[in-house]
Amino acid sequence: MNITAIRPGPSATAFAEFVQHDRIHRRVYTDPDIFALEMDRVFAANWVYLLHLSELPAVDDFKQVWIGTRNFVVSRNANDEVAVFANRCSHRAATVCREPKGSASTFTCPYHGWKYDSRGQLFGVPGKKAYGKTFKERGMHLARPAQVATYKGLVFATLNPDAPALEAHLGHSKRFIDDWLAHQGGHENLRVAGAQRFKLKCNWKVVYDNAGDGYHVPFSHQSLLKMTSDRYGGGDMSYFADADRSNMRLYDLSNGHTLIDQRPDMHKVSAWNQQRPQPGRESFERHVRNATRPDAVNAVLDSAVGAGMNLNIFPNLLFIGNQIQVLQPVSANEVLVYWYATQRADADDEMRSIRMRTQEDFPIMGEMDDASNFEECQRGMESSPDDEWIDISRHYETGKDQEEAPGLTVGPVTSELHMRAYFKEWLRLMSAQPVLSIQKTKP
Repeated sequence: MNITAIRPGPSATAFAEFVQHDRIHRRVYTDPDIFALEMDRVFAANWVYLLHLSELPAVDDFKQVWIGTRNFVVSRNANDEVAVFANRCSHRAATVCREPKGSASTFTCPYHGWKYDSRGQLFGVPGKKAYGKTFKERGMHLARPAQVATYKGLVFATLNPDAPALEAHLGHSKRFIDDWLAHQGGHENLRVAGAQRFKLKCNWKVVYDNAGDGYHVPFSHQSLLKMTSDRYGGGDMSYFADADRSNMRLYDLSNGHTLIDQRPDMHKVSAWNQQRPQPGRESFERHVRNATRPDAVNAVLDSAVGAGMNLNIFPNLLFIGNQIQVLQPVSANEVLVYWYATQRADADDEMRSIRMRTQEDFPIMGEMDDASNFEECQRGMESSPDDEWIDISRHYETGKDQEEAPGLTVGPVTSELHMRAYFKEWLRLMSAQPVLSIQKTKP
């Protein structure tokens, strides 16, 4: 049994007035009705990132995930396949999974004891003789999204049966995802570890706005950069001080995806040497020099630091340094932000330790700056409703944003091309009338 629905909502013209070429109306960030529609059209009807396969290393491992505000469970079942199903009992809608992650071959609803296997298939109903002949025809298995697909270990899902294939959705971003995975030693070498969690009082788009913002760094992170400069004479992100004349670039990859490419400056000489001091740095470098061929030392050291990319896969997946950031919208003015640390399967203890120290450096020493600004942006939009517009016109009229190929535009790293690009996709999605579908047939 499949259940489909077209979610009614405003027409295309209703949102066109809110999203202009060089400015965005504040209601896009503050209106609960717009937020509710986003959960259908931007999240449920779009490809949304769920997790990396390394987070389910063994059969029966599971994890709760979200498609916007819709709660799902991802499980690796006995056939070593990934199953995605709603965390909602088919009986009275109680959640069947109460733990964020773990290992289980079955899920039993605590309310009335209905039992489901690791594919979401109903196999146990207490007192089932009380149900009539039509019960089996209703489709009482846990609901599954219309499509689930994986790109090199990254698992995505959508409730839209008409959504394009995942690789078509990723488009130009695939090239840079591949680059990021190569920095981790390849997609089969990547291991996603635990997360630092932030609960922010702002709209999810305020966080996504910043994901492709190369303009804010010397201002928002002034204290961090000043400390680095005063104590050590420079270091990571110091090349943002004169970003407009840097070699860094900002890319519009289409479909709402964007990239800040720091590599031309971060890796210009040595990414390792530009890192801020951290515990164990000197001993790690000695270890590498003693255990590695001389011609490979620099490559090993550079593999310990971030990939030099802020790669943003609309709407909820961000690759920052060596970390994976995931956005989970909660309401029009609240969002959960997860910073997942990563490791390499081929790393020794020394490498694992220094990568963790690097991943502690940011967000711990930098995300606080951003989080404060995110919440203050939201407060400003809500407390000053008469000042209606958010400006996104930086480099809009300078002619410096250039199309390199169909669907691939590049501009200065301080351009607000990122926001102009993803709001174009946001408007397209919000103007559609998607069909959303779940499957409740036997898996």
